[in-house]
Amino acid sequence: MVTQQTPVDDYFRSHLPNQYEQGGRKWLYPRATSGWYTRWRTAVAIVLLLALLAGPFVWVDGHPLFLFNILERRFIFFGVTFWPQDFYLVAIGLITFIVFVTLFTVVYGRVFCGWACPQTIFMEMVFRRIESWIEGDFKARQRLDAGPWTAEKMLKKTAKHALFFLISFVIGNTFLAYIIGRDQWLTLITDRPSQHWAGLTAMLAFTGVFYAVFAYLREIVCTTICPYGRLQSVLLDKHSLVVAYDYVRGEPRGKKQREQITQDTGSGGGRLEPPVVAAHASAPRPLPQTPKGDCVDCKLCVQVCPTGIDIRNGTQMECINCTACMDACDEVMHRIDRPQGLIRMDSLTGIETREPFRSTTRIKAYSGVLLALLAVLGGLLGTRPALDTTVLRAPGQLFQREANGRVANLYSVEVINKTYQPMPVRFRLSHPAARLRFVQPLAAVRPGELTKTMFFITLPETAIRQSNTPLTIDILSGNTLIDQVETNFLGPEH
Repeated sequence: MVTQQTPVDDYFRSHLPNQYEQGGRKWLYPRATSGWYTRWRTAVAIVLLLALLAGPFVWVDGHPLFLFNILERRFIFFGVTFWPQDFYLVAIGLITFIVFVTLFTVVYGRVFCGWACPQTIFMEMVFRRIESWIEGDFKARQRLDAGPWTAEKMLKKTAKHALFFLISFVIGNTFLAYIIGRDQWLTLITDRPSQHWAGLTAMLAFTGVFYAVFAYLREIVCTTICPYGRLQSVLLDKHSLVVAYDYVRGEPRGKKQREQITQDTGSGGGRLEPPVVAAHASAPRPLPQTPKGDCVDCKLCVQVCPTGIDIRNGTQMECINCTACMDACDEVMHRIDRPQGLIRMDSLTGIETREPFRSTTRIKAYSGVLLALLAVLGGLLGTRPALDTTVLRAPGQLFQREANGRVANLYSVEVINKTYQPMPVRFRLSHPAARLRFVQPLAAVRPGELTKTMFFITLPETAIRQSNTPLTIDILSGNTLIDQVETNFLGPEH
């Protein structure tokens, strides 16, 4: 992990920001922020919250936009259905997503965590604001937790956790709807509970997990549980754009005297050396004073951080790039009439050299791999057959002799319609003497469903030349060849 070379204590390297020296957890009370980045992050959070909560209930042309039905092994992404037979597409899609995340992290650091991760959005934009609304600002919350259990404290804590549990219940139901689908979820909540013990248990389990995450675990999810936070340490380099403290401009930090502020602002933003004061020859010569940097050591950047880190110590694994410290620092710089951006989105190279961000060989390599994977995935999706057919010989069956001198084999067939329109289907055998007879007729496959049936294939015994005869089954929809299946026909040896 890249760390800035700032004159700081190394204590932060051996202790988590939410940990006491004795090892116990230190509860964090982040201070509320306001500013340009906070306003934009709030707008992005509102859009993502609406999309996340509405996702399982949005249907297009009679089918869900998203579905992750693990139980039935059916997945829908942006209206495209994927079945177990499409596992290779899912695997390539996951690889493509991993490469995209890698490229995004190499360029922009952990911005996803601070701006788009559901954990951060719900925690900072929903649960934390409810907590502030009920218990007060960060100082009021500290006083409340440190004080005795009075009637006021019990009332506030009860109201807060009741709302937390209610919102967790809503999130748990939304999560369950993504898994089982809108219609089954509606049946689950409207039917008699005795008919859906498994579903209700899952609903309560999801609610309990989300309540524990947002009421107690909180930043521990980001700093310890989430693997992405660990992964970023091997993806970032000195060229990655991260929330960074400009130590070149900010150090040495400390409270600035009014005289220095006047000198700095009068020079158009540059830092001036203290003026040389003419002294009498017999007077002692004053020691030169080291000019202070722009950082006034107000520690607002630490107070607003949701994971409790000091960004002035350099890039750290716990930083989620939420940009709260940027707003807090910009506000201070505005007050003392100094240029904003002491904490900004920049790379270590950019801070040291003052050069703008440039694309590196690493970024170009990841971009090339991502484009290649997207091309492969797009080609496979474009050529994916509308009907996917699996034909297998019935287990435990060899062959049967029929009275008309023909030999029969029994097969099972599964046909998946991957479109959202009913498709007529018929089977054609490559062997001119072969005949196909369904146990249950199959003329059409319903949209987005899996249909199972069985059929017999018969051959005249006189046409059988070997015990294992290869056959090709053409699957057609109308007159269009959709798929071909290779199988074997077992018969008596001659």
